[in-house]
Amino acid sequence: MSRVKRGVTAHAKHKKTLRAAKGYFGRRKNTIRVAKQAVEKAMQYAYRDRKNRKREFRALWIQRINAAVREHGLTYSRFVAGLTTAGIEVDRKVLSELAIHEPAAFAAIVEQAKGHLPKAA
Repeated sequence: MSRVKRGVTAHAKHKKTLRAAKGYFGRRKNTIRVAKQAVEKAMQYAYRDRKNRKREFRALWIQRINAAVREHGLTYSRFVAGLTTAGIEVDRKVLSELAIHEPAAFAAIVEQAKGHLPKAA
């Protein structure tokens, strides 16, 4: 069997890693050993933060809805309870967008949710 020289594939792998490390500082951008570690760590952070981004946006939407609902004399939890009893199925992203860009429409939704809440004793 003939001998296989791996120079071409090794250079291709190195080039791929170094291209991913473009813009890094110091030896992380041009030394393959350090760049490989930096790129692997960056990929771990990217994977983790794709999950975290969803959490952070949901928290942001809830904060915005809470702030908007408090102007109408409700709390977030009471508002959501009113929405579920009213049978209104609008997700938090859309509710927060309505609260910012369409205050009149949001006010109408709040009034409907208020109407379906039990009266306080």
